[in-house]
Amino acid sequence: MNFEFQNPTRIIFGAGNLSRLGEAAREFGTRALLVTGGGSVKRNGVFDRAVSSLKAAGITVAECEGIEPNPRITSVARGAATVRKEKCDIIIALGGGSVMDASKVISAAALYDGDPWDMINHGQDKVYVPKQALPVITVPTLAATGSETNCGAVITNEDAKVKSFIQIPLLYPKVAVVDPELTVTVPKDQTAYGVCDLITHVTEAYFNGIDTTPVQDRFAEGVILTAMQWGPKAIADGSDIEARAQVQWSAIVALNGWVQAGTNGAYPVHMMEHTVSAYHDVTHAAGLSIINPAWMRFAAKTNTGKFVQFAERVFGLPAKSADDLDCALEGIDRFEAFLRSIGCPTRFSELGIDGELFETYARDTLKIVRDENGNLPGRPPMSVEDMLGVFRSAL
Repeated sequence: MNFEFQNPTRIIFGAGNLSRLGEAAREFGTRALLVTGGGSVKRNGVFDRAVSSLKAAGITVAECEGIEPNPRITSVARGAATVRKEKCDIIIALGGGSVMDASKVISAAALYDGDPWDMINHGQDKVYVPKQALPVITVPTLAATGSETNCGAVITNEDAKVKSFIQIPLLYPKVAVVDPELTVTVPKDQTAYGVCDLITHVTEAYFNGIDTTPVQDRFAEGVILTAMQWGPKAIADGSDIEARAQVQWSAIVALNGWVQAGTNGAYPVHMMEHTVSAYHDVTHAAGLSIINPAWMRFAAKTNTGKFVQFAERVFGLPAKSADDLDCALEGIDRFEAFLRSIGCPTRFSELGIDGELFETYARDTLKIVRDENGNLPGRPPMSVEDMLGVFRSAL
């Protein structure tokens, strides 16, 4: 292992902590852009509580509402324009992963005179790396992406049908105010998707990283087991605060960099899913729940030992040897069955997606990221034909 790790985001975690939002924000600014999604935070009263806390701290509020589930670059530009017009000096994201991702990019776009799409890695010759950004505070209302404490964001260009990412330290939120009470009204399907999303964040580095990370492996397995234990409880009873809290903390740990430290892992499943949802605008984790088990079966043939370890430690399956492919595949079957049991789709046909554009997905994915041989980074690297095989197996 050879790595650096730093996560500067302060976390205020626990039920009832929304009341501390104003206190946390006042350190960084007095004029806030409050970014929200489709309106659920207004219907359930969370918006009013957040505004009340901000105003009590002497912070004025401008709004940017209507951020889409797969946030659009046009919405980022709209938010940046509002920041300039209202002279905001702090961005507050009140919502799920899409709201938080959009807020991070708004924070940099507001201080950039060019097209914010320049910042998103979409295969262009030169990606613009922003040099400054406004401070961001995240208030997640969904346990899923872990965006509240990481420096990444995924944005969609609806005209180009491209969904891709930016990941730079400048975009780390200053504070994450994490109140599990804000997730109790999340519907069962979105709760299940959050569980799938956080597990996939962990399995990407677990299976695509180097072999000599035993501590990180145990961290990863712990996150997976915790999500599998508490996720179904949160789905069954949305008011179960303990279950909500355990899932939310798992989502944060899954992608704040700690579990991945030293693994040097790639994210092939995420990259393939981004292309699929750019074309179909499906829920991100619904795509992951389909592609991840299919990719696992492909990867297990060349990285059998790690999948045997997964089967043994996560599902308690006995292995005949360290390269027992049957055991590895049984573990993958058990994992896919878990996803089905919590209501996630595991076949493209369940989302109404046929195989007509599979080759387009594969080729478009390689336009975003590829290694020196032109393949999708991962373990193993994937050619167009490899991706086609994974897509077809999930049809």
